[in-house]
Amino acid sequence: MKTLCLCIFFCLVIAGHCGPLTTSDAGGQDEDMIKAYLKKFYDLKEETFPSVHRRVNQLTLKLKEMQQFFGLEVTGVMDSNTLEVMKKPRCGVPDLAEYTTFPGNTKWKTNNLTYRIVNYTPDLSQSEVDRAIENALQVWARVTPLRFTRLYSGTNIALVCLPPGTSLNTTICSQLMISFFMHVDHGDGYPFDGPDGTLAHAFAPSVGIGGDTHFDEDETFTSRSSSGYNLFLVAAHEFGHALGLSHSTDPGALMYPVYSYTDPERFSLPLDDIRGIQSLYGPNPDVTPEEPDPKKPTPPTTPNACDPNLVIDAVTTLRGELMFFKGRFFWRTYPQSTQSELTLIKSFWPDIPNNIDAAYESLKKDRVYIFKGQKIWALSGYDVVSGYPKTLSSMGVPQSVKKITAALYDKDSGKVLLFNKTHYYSYNENSKALEKVELVNLGFPGVQGSITSAFQYGGYMYLTSGTRMYEYSNRRKTVLRVLQSNYFLPC
Repeated sequence: MKTLCLCIFFCLVIAGHCGPLTTSDAGGQDEDMIKAYLKKFYDLKEETFPSVHRRVNQLTLKLKEMQQFFGLEVTGVMDSNTLEVMKKPRCGVPDLAEYTTFPGNTKWKTNNLTYRIVNYTPDLSQSEVDRAIENALQVWARVTPLRFTRLYSGTNIALVCLPPGTSLNTTICSQLMISFFMHVDHGDGYPFDGPDGTLAHAFAPSVGIGGDTHFDEDETFTSRSSSGYNLFLVAAHEFGHALGLSHSTDPGALMYPVYSYTDPERFSLPLDDIRGIQSLYGPNPDVTPEEPDPKKPTPPTTPNACDPNLVIDAVTTLRGELMFFKGRFFWRTYPQSTQSELTLIKSFWPDIPNNIDAAYESLKKDRVYIFKGQKIWALSGYDVVSGYPKTLSSMGVPQSVKKITAALYDKDSGKVLLFNKTHYYSYNENSKALEKVELVNLGFPGVQGSITSAFQYGGYMYLTSGTRMYEYSNRRKTVLRVLQSNYFLPC
């Protein structure tokens, strides 16, 4: 379980730009950005009279901590990959710091919790807000004994919170007070920072302000669209904090610090989050392994690059990088690095699907093409090219072909090879036509099985079939080695 069950006094939102950090040219400005980032998220201290030697050591130490947290190559030296991560939208809670904690348990002492929506955002109708908040709470209720009752009045100032219907003469209070604030400074000592900064924050379980969740009204909240910030996703993350969870280092977890859009209709709480919340409250007693909930999808897990049974969905190059796709993730590997970075597809390209079938980089057009089913997406950097997605038939692929299982750009011939299990097509980008279709075992002697991913790298072709990867020499027309499919993924 990678979710940290620390009792954090103040937990900031699921996403947002990194406070004072802004994109800048390399040089002094970037150095200021780096220092500001490390001060905010990694407790870099400002020394009154620092020697050059001590300053360099502290910066190096904190940079290593940051690189380790995000799964980057741990060098203590600033590079483009580390700077890119620093500039990503993210949560404002420190990743590694001396958190302010509460004495005792890091959870609520009752499983019957109350919540109150104090006010509403004009971005959505009241019914949409009500539904998003209720669904976000049910994300956690479905896997724990926690049950939530909505209140329409009351405050959180009482020392004891009792559920409605109690016979005791005690003030009823709401453990989770949910508010939208239009002002940067809203009275809790943790001001917001305007549009596209910190989206919200929540307080860990305790009396008084504990459990309260505040949303920044300067943001644009949505209910379904991938534009703006989806209120359900932001709230679900924040309620994890309000129930006692810290951030997770698992990039696939809901409690990961970086915001990433997922279709709320298809959302399923990842296994890492389930393990974290159940370590505090236990499993849902109404759902047993013998009687699974038929409406509950299997909890998503994060793929392991070292899994010997790993089957890669697709591989492509991108301006010198290698990208290996699996489910809703992809690994980025760099020739000069001994580590790989695991990232959600949606955090880079919100408008392309997960679980893709194939991908390749066109060196002529400086684009990456993504295949899923009978559709094709063209990517220029982080943007989907206008006019896409298109159909497979736009490349001349017969209508009877339901999907492409692998693709690669052959630098030697300048042709694109599109694989459909045991067959492949040769596509000419200039004439925009298919030139031939051939059996894989005839075109690539020694390669066996259905091709599930393909790419060209270092002068060789790599064709995978399940967990096997064939290193093929096109010049010698022979298989040189049979490797594991995760050969290029550092473990």
